[in-house]
Amino acid sequence: MSEWQPLVIVAGEGSYLIDEQGRRYLDGVSSLWANVHGHRRQELDDALRAQLDRIAHSTLLGLSHPTAIELASRLCALAPPGLAHVFYSDSGSTAVEVALKMAFQCQQQRGDKKRSKFLALDDAYHGDTLGAVSVGGIELFHQLFHPLLFATVRCRATMAALELAFAEHGDSLCAVVMEPLIQGAAGMLLHPEGLLRRARELCDQHGVLLVVDEVATGFGRTGTMFACEQEGVAPDFLCLAKGLTGGYLPLAATLATDEVYRAFLGSHSDKKTFFHGHTYTGNPLACAVALASLDVFEKEETLASLPGKIAQLRQLLAEKFGGHRNVREIRQRGLMIGIELGATADTAFPDTLGVGRRVCQRVRDHGVILRPLGDVIVLMPPLCMSASELAQLVAATRQAVDDVCTQL
Repeated sequence: MSEWQPLVIVAGEGSYLIDEQGRRYLDGVSSLWANVHGHRRQELDDALRAQLDRIAHSTLLGLSHPTAIELASRLCALAPPGLAHVFYSDSGSTAVEVALKMAFQCQQQRGDKKRSKFLALDDAYHGDTLGAVSVGGIELFHQLFHPLLFATVRCRATMAALELAFAEHGDSLCAVVMEPLIQGAAGMLLHPEGLLRRARELCDQHGVLLVVDEVATGFGRTGTMFACEQEGVAPDFLCLAKGLTGGYLPLAATLATDEVYRAFLGSHSDKKTFFHGHTYTGNPLACAVALASLDVFEKEETLASLPGKIAQLRQLLAEKFGGHRNVREIRQRGLMIGIELGATADTAFPDTLGVGRRVCQRVRDHGVILRPLGDVIVLMPPLCMSASELAQLVAATRQAVDDVCTQL
């Protein structure tokens, strides 16, 4: 904290953030992977103002309201088949926390008392609440808290490792928790093709529930509305947040199947209730903005515009970073990109140099905001970013890498 020197942002416009000195910066990480259609998007602003004329907040504990009902219906219509019920919360961490608790209670109430373990991937990140940390696997973030966590089975993100984990623990697993196709906070690590589909098959064979964490990958980030669509997978739980409101307000949703829902049905005396809730669950302002965001997706056919932008980014990255002596690897899935830096193609920089942090500090001088994951430079632009802005983003990143690395 003694080194923290925040840049104070006072305004936003489209793909840009504006600081208190009036300087403009491309928002190269979508304000932490959340902004979708740009800042000060008129349709979203109007939806928020209109909802303010009705009500700003009312609890969903024992009550409901039209925007939460409509949003739940539209999410289920967009989601993979079978996801028919929605439980709202307020962040990616809580969306995962809800899924973990609900999966455990579901298995218990179905009579599978031995199913108490969760399986997660190495280097997993699913949030910062204790349940989400328990299924996390990034030592820098999570090691200190090990005494507080429940035990989790872990495996590498390979077919063989996944199959071995099921062979050894399949009869005691409650659920598998994984990001689909790419692990974001782990450094944009790409999965082998078919890994998610194989996880679904193994879950079905062993009576295990599948929790897919699309907090980072959802709402177009990988090129489709949800990443699991690309492998034809319908999970038992789908965790959503970040881009759900277009990056405007905190809102999360955990979608579940009818089979899961039925495990909680009963009279009050049966005590099958899911005793979990949040004060701002399904906040009307957030739900209204989320609905407006979905309207923009439809009106502008946002998803149809993504293949061209994804291809442009792939070409720009190859031109600017291909063969660069300090780039160990470029990893891209849709609009999610990680540029891993190193002393050479085969050698990492010493941690003490803080190269990733220094590059992201330097790139501000070139009009771009980025954040690193160690020495991995993350690019995750809003879906609305234009071709010229994408070119500026990559060019500025290359310049910042050169500025820093030539001084080492």
